[in-house]
Amino acid sequence: MNRIAIVTGAARGIGASIARRLASDGLAVAVTDLDESACQGVVDEIEAAGGRGLAVRVDVSDEEAVQDGVEQIVAHLGEPTVLVNNAGIIRDNLLFRMTVEEWDAVTNVHLRGSFLMARAAQGFMTQAGWGRIVNLSSTSALGNRGQANYSAAKAGIQGFTKTLALELGKFGVTANAIAPGFIETDMTAATAARIGMSFEDFKTAAAQEIPVGRVGQPDDIANAVSFFVSERAGFVSGQVLYVAGGPQT
Repeated sequence: MNRIAIVTGAARGIGASIARRLASDGLAVAVTDLDESACQGVVDEIEAAGGRGLAVRVDVSDEEAVQDGVEQIVAHLGEPTVLVNNAGIIRDNLLFRMTVEEWDAVTNVHLRGSFLMARAAQGFMTQAGWGRIVNLSSTSALGNRGQANYSAAKAGIQGFTKTLALELGKFGVTANAIAPGFIETDMTAATAARIGMSFEDFKTAAAQEIPVGRVGQPDDIANAVSFFVSERAGFVSGQVLYVAGGPQT
């Protein structure tokens, strides 16, 4: 069966790697992000490799935009039974400097966005009697200086995921979360810039604290998503998998 997947925040970085991996696994992939032209670049790669893709502009924090985007996906690709909530932003600041706008921007994309997308997609999954939801959390869910907004959102995603697993399991739908550690992306490059370090020095310092001795790559996360989305993972639900090069506490 040709499954239809939606990957949010898929124009670059982890999301783009996930979209390419799912396409190589044989799924048709809706590549969504705020930048539709960047999404189209990922779709072009997918199609050049023999897959099916669709670029769709979606602001995941906007209820109407989510509904419109899902309707486009259904019309052009088919009814989705796989959803990967990857879209995310950072607005790092220490608590006493953090503005309400910085708090709301991060929680709206990560938490509200995951809720809106899951709510919009779950009906197709329950009707099909099969579905996979994978939400991106983070090791920052355990707490991270300067990221009160991001840490709270990523911890919230873990609770949201476990609740989805409880509610949707009887319909053949699994829900799991992946919590990446340090992954080499534009977002971690922005963090390096914020603290005044070169990205190479930042990565070197991070690798020294990781048991496997290297920072992660977007494909490390895509590999984990590929498993959770597969038929093989049908008895795995409500789990949080830390993909971080070592144990997390």
